[in-house]
Amino acid sequence: MSAKNSFKWPYPRLIAHRGGGYLAPENTLSAIRCGHANGFGMVEFDVKLSQDNSLILMHDDTIDRTSNGTGLAATKTFNELSALDFGSWHSARYAGEQIPTFLAVARFAQENRLFCNIEIKPCPEREEETGMLVAQAAQQWWRHSQFPPLLSSFSRKALACAQKTAPELARAWLNDDLPHNFIDILEELDCVAINLKESLLDQEKINRIHQAGYKVCAWTVNDYQRAKQLLAWGCDALFTDELLRVTPDLA
Repeated sequence: MSAKNSFKWPYPRLIAHRGGGYLAPENTLSAIRCGHANGFGMVEFDVKLSQDNSLILMHDDTIDRTSNGTGLAATKTFNELSALDFGSWHSARYAGEQIPTFLAVARFAQENRLFCNIEIKPCPEREEETGMLVAQAAQQWWRHSQFPPLLSSFSRKALACAQKTAPELARAWLNDDLPHNFIDILEELDCVAINLKESLLDQEKINRIHQAGYKVCAWTVNDYQRAKQLLAWGCDALFTDELLRVTPDLA
């Protein structure tokens, strides 16, 4: 039986993007805490591999934008990354914020009954390895959890490896377009959902995705009226950076 037919969708309709949206430095423990403190029952974050195969939270290929260091994340060990400041770029309040491990975030989520959308964000040339190791870790850390994670990625290679490693974990394909063969891709990866750029979506596309048996999530929805519209059209979940504007009570 395919995942879309056997998986009961448990997720909230509002998801805090990169942990805490604009309120905290993205992909940090402070961001995850911020999302939780603002009433979000689900957070999204990005996971990639350091040079020494530590699972870390980071979006970009380089560390330049979100730390006081420079260079490719793939060339840094976890110890080297841990010595950097991942908070000051956002505000002085978060000066000294360290890069978190995937395990630290998993523990916080479990302790606080948070759902997680784990975006597999591979460094260049590490798609299969990242997909496998993220899925392996999630399988171990969320075993028997009442708050199962949703794995997602733009990388079909990473998702395919995640599927092979932990087929029981729900998957969503991320994309900034809705190709004519999207159903074939979702079937191939045995996904339960597709996560699409919000500007692509209208009532007809949402209906088409639902009729094919899949859930649809929209990123990144920062306008209140647009959020209301997408939810009214039946969008299953929205990612937002505006945690004080696009709030959980909207859903």
